[in-house]
Amino acid sequence: MVLRKLKQEAEIALRHLEVLQAVLDNQPIGIFKLAELMNMPKHKIRYSLRVLEQSGIIEPTQYGAIVRDDADKVFESLRKEIKEILDSVNKMGEIIQKL
Repeated sequence: MVLRKLKQEAEIALRHLEVLQAVLDNQPIGIFKLAELMNMPKHKIRYSLRVLEQSGIIEPTQYGAIVRDDADKVFESLRKEIKEILDSVNKMGEIIQKL
């Protein structure tokens, strides 16, 4: 399938954003509590937290993950990227409708 990889990556990115939202709503929060709260395996939570930390959005503390004080800059960048992705997906939709 032509779009299989794109779909898989979108699902992973969605999970990262859902984990970010859960951290923001429940900070500080650890892996075990997040996994229970989100009904998700710990290894997936751990991976998402690692990606979010490497992206400069969250940071670990002795009490659990928290959103960094300066994360607003990253949020704005994410909003811009999402808009660009949506524009591309909309263009793909237009093209597929013509086929």
